[in-house]
Amino acid sequence: MGITLGTAALLGLFLESVLYGVFLTLYLFMLFILLRKTGIQRRLLLPVATLLLCIATAHLIIEFVQALEAFVFKADTIGANDYYSNSSPLLVATTALSNTQIILADAIVVWRCYVLNNRSLLVAIPGCIVLLASVATGSYTTASLSWAHLVSNLSLADRASIITFGALTLVLNVTSTSLNAWCIYRTRRSMPQGFNAAFLPVLVVIIESGTLYSMSILSLLITAFIGSNDQYVVVEIITPIVGITFCLIILQVHFDVGGNSPAGEPIEVSGTITSPSREQGVRKGFSMEQTTVHIIKEAEIIDMI
Repeated sequence: MGITLGTAALLGLFLESVLYGVFLTLYLFMLFILLRKTGIQRRLLLPVATLLLCIATAHLIIEFVQALEAFVFKADTIGANDYYSNSSPLLVATTALSNTQIILADAIVVWRCYVLNNRSLLVAIPGCIVLLASVATGSYTTASLSWAHLVSNLSLADRASIITFGALTLVLNVTSTSLNAWCIYRTRRSMPQGFNAAFLPVLVVIIESGTLYSMSILSLLITAFIGSNDQYVVVEIITPIVGITFCLIILQVHFDVGGNSPAGEPIEVSGTITSPSREQGVRKGFSMEQTTVHIIKEAEIIDMI
């Protein structure tokens, strides 16, 4: 037997509060870093991170208000389980905030993939189509909750829209992360340092950043598909997880997690290049020219986002 709605709401509120604290801490670290930067890093990243924090804060406050009504103010009249079973303006508000947070995260994912893939329209157009579909299904999901009187009495179309919304988000995130990883692999495969030194740290950063968010969306899909009340726990924690993932990407790049040099500094690699055109007059082998190759790190590419 699954957990009750009241238990799911309390557990979700507790986990959301913990993750919100993590998000707030990472945001303050990131704020300290971004305030020392200039250009697009400060004009774009800082407002987006602040918007994510504001949405997460508003979501958490509404959740606390719901918990007070369910377990304190209306505990003797309706009970917690019946309270969370009924649709209410507060429930619609939290759903709208959660969907907005997810759609904003999807937009960031599409933009990041677009930039890393040389601003290719072949990447941007499909990503925008999926993003618009997510906006449509997310809006329908929010509206369906405002029409329904009982959460448990959602129609088949309403439940399908919830699953579709999660599926679109998961596909978009997994596809974008894979494209980013391939783009970095393709641009760095000729580095003389080899795969482990040049490719693996960057791939680990991107895969780890995508995995945290993807696993939360996948958990939501599974629990919603089987109709478990655990889905309400997952819904609560997704909102701060979006902000945590965004901050982790910036902090990982700045501190060069998994890398070999401070972020933002170009790696200078010295190597030799053979010149076949100078083979004439040389009896043994090719003449060698010493050259210096400057490698632009992935950190500098992500700083453009």
